[in-house]
Formats: sequence, structure tokens, C-alpha cells
Amino acid sequence: MKIIFLGTHGQFNIGDELLLETFLTQIGPQHHYAVNSYDPEYTAAMLRSKFDVESFHTTKELVRFLKLLLTSDILFFGGGSIIKELYASVGRNRYSTLLMILFSVTFTKLVARKKVIMSNIGVGPLLSPGGERLARWILNQVDFVSLRDDKSLRTCQKLGIKPEKMLRVPDAVFANAPYVFLPESATLAPAGRLNIALNLNYDIENRDAWEGFLQNLAACLIQLNAETPLTLHALPMQSKFKANDDLTVLKEFSGRIPGIPFIFHELQTAQQAGDLISRCDLVLAERLHTLVISSILGKPFFGLVYDVKVQELVDYLGMSAHSLNINQPFETRTLLSGLKRVLDESDMIHRQLTTRSSVLRKELDTYFAEIRTKIQPR
Repeated sequence: MKIIFLGTHGQFNIGDELLLETFLTQIGPQHHYAVNSYDPEYTAAMLRSKFDVESFHTTKELVRFLKLLLTSDILFFGGGSIIKELYASVGRNRYSTLLMILFSVTFTKLVARKKVIMSNIGVGPLLSPGGERLARWILNQVDFVSLRDDKSLRTCQKLGIKPEKMLRVPDAVFANAPYVFLPESATLAPAGRLNIALNLNYDIENRDAWEGFLQNLAACLIQLNAETPLTLHALPMQSKFKANDDLTVLKEFSGRIPGIPFIFHELQTAQQAGDLISRCDLVLAERLHTLVISSILGKPFFGLVYDVKVQELVDYLGMSAHSLNINQPFETRTLLSGLKRVLDESDMIHRQLTTRSSVLRKELDTYFAEIRTKIQPR
């Protein structure tokens, strides 16, 4: 099969690249893949040792993209929050992603006459009638769509998408077993202190809440450090490509807590992120796939809920009591008591996460077996 695989690639986001490799592994190395990327050379180099792959630029190679659509067997969208309006904090037109996907899907169905599958995706936020209209036009043309959370499924139902072509499934990254992320040779984090892996992501739903969140987070960590000496480990899931990437935000935040040791790690892969997570006592994170990797490894976490997909994940994992919506005002003591509760219940949380992740992995084994049949030509 010749498969065009579309997603958010080449933005040096560890979670997005992990999704890409997960999907290609599950669909199978026997196919030829054409993958979009904002850095085609980087993406091709990352994949070519395992897959038959070519990569094209997401925005600069339109003619090549259209030729690939005409000569390929299927258009496949894999994972991520694909059908959505962009938050103001992203700094782009709210409809830019929806319009790009609408063009791709419409050309594929009306001109190239090929099948379109969207797998393990998120739908939303859709914040306006215009966004809902664009989403409906897209999804009505898709042959099959699987949704990674209940909110996305409900949104599709509200849009009137036919129920027979929708399915609720876990996030695709749960298809990975723990050994995928375990380090070849673990280097232990500093002993005698509480080691916390911290991930921050600027692109929250309510930008006005960002400064208050940082102030309370800093105050919480300072109070916790006064009771139990801490070492913080920066866990950036995106370290370049855009303004206010995770690494930049973490470096700026470190200035708010000068009395706490803060170690910065140059993470390039999901395996390096998993290595760091495995060596810390607690993960404190916003990013969805930071929490997914933590769950697969059974590492206790406290979720910093910055948008609906993270809320859906913590609810799905039974971790709602170990999370906090950072788009709303909260008191420092609320976050502090939440972190202490995770530490007190760490053994129970470890068992809960490993058990739940194992169940989700088995669900995805069955699901991807079905997907491998769906991609066959009509």
C-alpha cells in the first residue's frame, strides 16, 4: 500500500513524533509511507531505519502533496487534536488547521477518489458556529473516524456524524508496552531528595490564568521544599520550533524558585523522556503524552489540566482527584495538598496506572488489527 500519513510532525514535539512512530509500527512496515513534516529531512531520518518512508513539507510542497494524493491508496490521519479551532495563545488564525484539513479531505474524496481514515484523534475545541460547520464538512467526508476521548465522541454526535463510522478508542500511544520507554541503562536521580519531573506548556485554554498559575505553582513548590527537600527536573516535550516552547517556559519559571535545585535535560525522544520519568518520584505535568508515558510506566503523576483533552485523559484513567484545572483560579494550598496526596498514595496509584494501561494496550491490539483490514483497497 501507498499511504499518505498526515499529522503534526517536524515541530520537535516529542509527543507528536511518538504518535507517528506508534502508528507506523501498528499499521506495519510493509507499506510505503508519505509523511508530512515541517522539517522533512528530520522526519525522514528519524523513520527510515524502520520504515519505507518519504517526507514532504507540510506547507511548502502543495503540488507534490496533490500528486501524492493522486497516486496513493489512502489518506490516513493519525492521532492528535486534529479537528479543532486554535486557542488565541497559539497566535494563528483560529480556523487555519480546520481549513487545511478540509482542503486535503475534499480533494482526496472528490478528485483523487481515495479512502480517508482518521484514527485515535481528538475533536475540539470547536468554539464557534463557523468551527462547527467546518468540522462537520470534514467529518461527513471521512470514511471512518475513531475518537480518543468521550468529549470528542459527544462532539461528533452533536455534529450529526453517522454513528456507524465512529468508534471510541484510547490514545494510540497506550499501544506501547513499558519496555519501549525504559532506559537501556538508568542513571538514578539525586538521592536524599524528592525528585519531581516538571512539564509546562504555555498554550493553555485561558491565557489570562497563566500568570496566576505560575505564581501559585512557585509558591507551592517553595512550601513543599521547606518540608521535604526537592530537586526539579525539567521535562520539556517541545524544545524549539515556536515561541514559548516548553524549554523556554521552564527556564523562565526556574527564576521564580531560585532556592530549589533545577536540572535541565536535553530531551530529543520519547525514550529519553521515559528514562527521566522512570528516575523521578513524581511527575507534575500539563502535556497529554507526558501523562500517558507516566501511566504506561506506572509513575505517579499530578495532572495540570490545561485543556479538554487532558481533562478527558485524567478522567479516563481515574486520576481526576490527582489533577487540577489551571484555567481556573486556585489556592496554593489546593495544589500543595494534591501533590502530598499523590506522594502518600504512590503505591496505589502505581498499581492503578499499570493495570489501566495494560487494559488499554489490549484494547488497542484488537483495534489496530481492525485498522489493518480497513486500509485495504476497496
